Amino acid sequence: MRLNEVVFNDAKPVEGYGPGFFRIGGQVIHGPVITAQTGTQTWGGLGDTDPLVALAGQTDVIFIGTGAEIAHLPPEMIATLEAAGVGVEAMASPAAARTYNVLLSEGRRVALALLPI
Repeated sequence: MRLNEVVFNDAKPVEGYGPGFFRIGGQVIHGPVITAQTGTQTWGGLGDTDPLVALAGQTDVIFIGTGAEIAHLPPEMIATLEAAGVGVEAMASPAAARTYNVLLSEGRRVALALLPI
């Protein structure tokens, strides 16, 4: 078996999560969070689309973690992001974090918005 070192370039991977927090790039953040090539910041949740729209042109898809269980995104949120040309995929936060890390390690243009579990 051959092991390859994963290089994440400028973006930071999700290293862990627990009740109410995420650890991204060595930093613990409590509450909802967004992370992308441009950095990591707190997030206002599903009604806060401005920071997601700001990623248009810099990312191909944003994975949105909806907490411990998968949930439907608000229709207004989907419409706003699609109008800005931002692809979006909703899934449970643990699955979103894993998917983001894998695609990030492949050098893909991805972003992540997470609600805590």
